Amino acid sequence: MGTSRIRGWKRTAAGLCVVLLAVSSAGCTGEPDPPEPEPPAAFALLEAFSARMLAEGAPAVLIAARTGTTSWTHAAGVRSLDSGEPATVSDPVRVGGITESFIAVSVMKLAAEGRLDLDSQVSSYLPEFGSVLHPPGPVSVRQLLTHESGIPDFSVPLLASGSWAETMNRPLSLEQQLALAATVPWDGRLARIFDYSRSNYAALALIVERLRGQGIDEVLAEDIAAPLRLEATLMGGPPPTGMVHGYVTLEGRRTDASMPAWQAESPSTGAVSTVEEVNRFYAALLQGRLLPPDSVTAMKGGYSQYYGFALRRWNNTCNNRFYYGLPGDTDGYGMIAMTSEDGSSQLAMSVAYPPAPPTLETNPLIHEMQDVAQEALNSLC
Repeated sequence: MGTSRIRGWKRTAAGLCVVLLAVSSAGCTGEPDPPEPEPPAAFALLEAFSARMLAEGAPAVLIAARTGTTSWTHAAGVRSLDSGEPATVSDPVRVGGITESFIAVSVMKLAAEGRLDLDSQVSSYLPEFGSVLHPPGPVSVRQLLTHESGIPDFSVPLLASGSWAETMNRPLSLEQQLALAATVPWDGRLARIFDYSRSNYAALALIVERLRGQGIDEVLAEDIAAPLRLEATLMGGPPPTGMVHGYVTLEGRRTDASMPAWQAESPSTGAVSTVEEVNRFYAALLQGRLLPPDSVTAMKGGYSQYYGFALRRWNNTCNNRFYYGLPGDTDGYGMIAMTSEDGSSQLAMSVAYPPAPPTLETNPLIHEMQDVAQEALNSLC
């Protein structure tokens, strides 16, 4: 079961006339409005996907979409499989990799202030970087942003040190995350290419903390949540009230994965938000309300790149341009967020995944979510 709501759609007065005729001999003298048009097929597509996810065991599906003056929200499923309380579109969820877009904004704000040079070496800001991690060559801040540094992913040795149940609630500071990465050999490469590693954004968050003199959770609150009035967007700490619970399957048993301690502190996976607040964030970013125009352009990446600074893009067939955003995948949750360049068309969808064994591999459902979201947005023009 679920609820969907459309705002900005014309409502017919014919039904009102019927009621008035029943209680007044005067009746309705005006012509009734024409029948209300059917909602766009995009919404039926999204509702069908939501229904299938719930049928396959997903605890909840939340969606917020808008284009022009039309907005649509959808909530289906429950906040918790234990309580059975219905989910709402304003419920907080884990946003996974979308956390990296938040971190990248804080990095770019420092660059715009002249306090950080993207092409400077990481060791200029983290003096211990070289002695702890022993990179095979120079590494720039820019290479961290684009996942081109080649730095080992700290989550690999973390999860190799014990079972998921043993490691999930092990708190890890940013320094500890990088120290874990240092236990894996950092191989040199002839070319720098995209090679995803959570350690890149651990290093970036630590740079931000050093330059700001604040914890990364406090920086994100000041840089993003406060100016945009995002009341549910935060990083770190216990699960917020009303959060949709995600689950994994361990040895055949369902286990709550709402906020594993090590992931809550990870700048690649730790943020919590809502689908509507994620849309507000990406609209503000692309409309230049968080960063100067040249910083936004840099985040988008070059025309031949599909991934910039924590932004990737998809084809917008409505205007032959692009949507920007990120997929967010983490144990128990998937989210996809896409926003047109002018911020006028958006879709954010969160799925509390059907419980499955935890893995460092990307859940295949996130790819299907991207396809459904892109098709829906492109059919709204």
